[in-house]
Amino acid sequence: MKGIIGKKIGMTSIFTPDGKQHACTIIEAGPCVVTQVKTQDSDGYTSLQLAFGEKKEKHTTAAEKNHFAKSNTSPKQFVKEFRNYSIAKNLGESITVDIFAEGDKVEVVGTSKGKGFQGVVKRHGFHGVGQQSHGQHDRQRAPGSLGNSSDASRVMKGVRMAGRMGCDRVKVKGLKVVKIFADKNYILVGGSIPGHIGSIVFIQK
Repeated sequence: MKGIIGKKIGMTSIFTPDGKQHACTIIEAGPCVVTQVKTQDSDGYTSLQLAFGEKKEKHTTAAEKNHFAKSNTSPKQFVKEFRNYSIAKNLGESITVDIFAEGDKVEVVGTSKGKGFQGVVKRHGFHGVGQQSHGQHDRQRAPGSLGNSSDASRVMKGVRMAGRMGCDRVKVKGLKVVKIFADKNYILVGGSIPGHIGSIVFIQK
């Protein structure tokens, strides 16, 4: 496995040599600094801890300062551990978008957009109870019957109802690396990825 931490920049589209247009997402990936190396002998498993994004020193705790000092790097905003990293790296070394190549299939993990408290039509795709008629109003987006009557006398667990929507961890697999701009640390992947513009994502292969 190999991966990197990035930030979603936005979306664009590119044209292939045969004239087809493809939607892509721009991700600023890295450079990430290796802040901890775990081995089988010392920790029971192998992994690399990567850090991304500059952080003001006044917002950094003493424990974090000591942790980043071991790798001789400035405080970072985001830290992520990647298990069984296939590239051997030492403490303090950097990882850039060069670990990927155009045409690679990757998976992107991010946090989806938060949509607040939503009803059953938006959250679960309900069609409503029915159209408005005599004696029935404001029922177009209602959930309808929720539970049993005398048998259970309660609403059963797992019933689809209104509630908080979004802000969930989402993994999108099978995305193709379309283009890499190593000088700007940009990587273009085909299709869309979860999260708002500026959100942190993890790219791994």
